[in-house]
Amino acid sequence: MKFILGKKLGMSQVFEEDGTVTPVTVVSAGPMKVFRIKTIEKDGYEAVQVEAQSSKRKTKKKELRGQTESKIDDVIDVSVFASGDQVKVTGISKGKGFQGAVKRHGFHGMPASHGHKHVKRHVGSIGQRFPQHTLKGMRMAGRMGGKRVTVRGLKIIKVDKENNLLAVKGAVPGRKGAWLEIRSQ
Repeated sequence: MKFILGKKLGMSQVFEEDGTVTPVTVVSAGPMKVFRIKTIEKDGYEAVQVEAQSSKRKTKKKELRGQTESKIDDVIDVSVFASGDQVKVTGISKGKGFQGAVKRHGFHGMPASHGHKHVKRHVGSIGQRFPQHTLKGMRMAGRMGGKRVTVRGLKIIKVDKENNLLAVKGAVPGRKGAWLEIRSQ
């Protein structure tokens, strides 16, 4: 399995020879250094711990289970991927704060006429006679976004090895500057 950590730089577009335009997300996937290898004998499972550094102060450490081919001080960079590879990208989605049921779950709201006043974006009835309480999982207002999201089936359009950049077709989760995990499928 190919894997790399990166930071989302933003959206851009790539122009093809036939005149088509492809929207891409540019990811700065700097080199990762292997700094620890866990073994079944000592730790109970096999894994490799890597460290990605985006600046002198900020580092991100990640554990990769089942990756035993690496050695300590090996460097993993964007050259593990090639143009045309299918990947899945995981990140933390943009947080949108406390939202109502219309925005959070796509409810239609109440009618604007027939005696309804000031309740256009309300939820409506949320319970039933029995068991006399609201059941778990009922869709209501609450915090929206800010969760771990994986987008599968994305395609790598370009790999820039000199600048450690990847151009991934389409949108990936998170805001600009958010950490992303890019894995082969």
